[in-house]
Amino acid sequence: MAQINVTINHQNYTLSCRDGDEERLADLARTVDAKALDLSTRLGQVGEARLLLMVSLLLADEVRELRKDGAAGEQERAAVEILNNANKALEGIAVRLREA
Repeated sequence: MAQINVTINHQNYTLSCRDGDEERLADLARTVDAKALDLSTRLGQVGEARLLLMVSLLLADEVRELRKDGAAGEQERAAVEILNNANKALEGIAVRLREA
């Protein structure tokens, strides 16, 4: 099991992770740190627990929006497939009409 040190809102933390996940976890910590620093700059000192709660809620909201966009993307892909199938059917009809 690997360990890394991360800094979030000027606080140092030692975290354990699976071997090989160090860079991914460090990158995630940088994302949380950026959100925390941005919020603390805008809101002032609100306490570490409250700040991390607010960061968690902001990140959860971003995940929800991405999932929603992903669902919309699936609907768009399904619509494109339907239109492509309809286009093929119309092309087949046009060929048969020309041959008639």
